[in-house]
Amino acid sequence: MTSYPPLRLSAPSKTDAVVVETPVVLAPMAGITNRAYRQLCAEQGAGLYVCEMLTSRGIVVGDWKTKQMLGFAPNETIRSVQTYGVDPEMVARATHVLCDQYGVNHVDLNFGCPVPKVTRKGGGGALPWKQDRFRSILRAVVQAADQYGVPVTMKTRKGIDDDHLYYLDAGRIAQEEGAAAICLHARTVGEAYSGEADWDAIARLVEHVDIPVLGNGDVWEASDAIRMMEQTGAAGVEVGRGCLGRPWLFRDLADAFAGRQTQTLPTLGEVAAMVRRHGELLAEITTEGHGLTDLRKHMAWYFKGFPVGGELRHELAMISSFEQLDALLAQLDHDAPFPDMELGKPRGRQGTPRAKVILPYGWYDDTNGLDLELDEDDAAGSGG
Repeated sequence: MTSYPPLRLSAPSKTDAVVVETPVVLAPMAGITNRAYRQLCAEQGAGLYVCEMLTSRGIVVGDWKTKQMLGFAPNETIRSVQTYGVDPEMVARATHVLCDQYGVNHVDLNFGCPVPKVTRKGGGGALPWKQDRFRSILRAVVQAADQYGVPVTMKTRKGIDDDHLYYLDAGRIAQEEGAAAICLHARTVGEAYSGEADWDAIARLVEHVDIPVLGNGDVWEASDAIRMMEQTGAAGVEVGRGCLGRPWLFRDLADAFAGRQTQTLPTLGEVAAMVRRHGELLAEITTEGHGLTDLRKHMAWYFKGFPVGGELRHELAMISSFEQLDALLAQLDHDAPFPDMELGKPRGRQGTPRAKVILPYGWYDDTNGLDLELDEDDAAGSGG
C-alpha cells in the first residue's frame, strides 16, 4: 500500500510552521470536539485535532463559555482552533488573542457553516459569495497570525447552492491572501449534510490552486479516506461525522496513511471501555455530573448496531454518575462482536436538502460586501 507525506502548513513568514505527520484532521463539531473528545481521538491515532468553532466576538470579549472551551489536553502538541466572524477587524483581534494568550499554533476560519442562524447574518457558508469581504477577513487574519508565525487555514463548501457556486474563487483568494490550506466540504450550503459529497469538486479545486487542499465529506472508514486521496489528489482529509462514537477510526486512519491496512472492529466490551474513558475525560474538564450529562448524547453513536436493549439504551442516555454508568455497562454482553452491517454507513445528522438558504436581503445582487452592515449573531454562540 502507498504511504502519504505529512501535511505541511506554512505561514507567510514561516515555512512548515505546522507539520502534521498523518494528514488527517478531526473536523470541528459543535458540542462534540471539546478537549475531552480531542484527547480521546488523539489517544487512538495521529492527526490534527481542531477545537469546536468559537465566535470571534466571544474570544475578544472573553466570555465564560468561550474561555471554558479554550482548554487543551496534554497530548495536544498542536493547539488548533476554528473561529468564525463577519467583521475583519474583530476576527483579526480574536486571532491575536488566540495566539498571544492561548498559545494557539493553528487558526482555522469557518466559511462553511450551513446553520440558518449563521447564514441569515451573512456568515459561515454564505460569506464567500461576498468576495471582497471574504478577502478582507482572510487578509486581516493571516497578517495577525503571521506576527506569531501561525498558519491560517479555512474551511468552506462548494457554494450556497448549485446556481451560486464559489469554491474555485474562494480557493484562488485564499491562496492570494496567504492561507496555508483550504478544506472543502464537497456539498453546498443548501445540501447541508444530505446526499453524497461531490468528490469531483475536490479534484477540481486541487487542480485550481497550489496550496494544499483537504477533502471533507463521506469519509466513514479509513478505506474511504484513501479512496478520496487517490481520486482527488487532495493533500489530506478532514473527518467529522464518520468518527462519532468511533474514536478508534483515527487508529485505522494512521495505519492507512502509513501504508498499513487495518480495520478496528471492537467488541462491545471494548466499546464500553471507550465510553468509560470518554466519561473520565469529560469529568476532568467539568464535574462528574456535568461530564456524564454531556456523554449522554454520544451513547446512541457508540452502541449503534450492537445488541443493546431499548430499556438499557434509555438508561445509558440518562446517566449522571460513574456508579450508575459502571452498573449499566456491566449489563452489556462484552463478547458481542462489532456489527459489520454498520461499516461504511453514514453517521450523525443527514437530513434533506433545504429548499431555500436563509440569507440577508439582496445577498445575490452582487459579490461585493464590504459596505454591508453585518454582525455576528450572538445567538450562534461559541460552538454553535
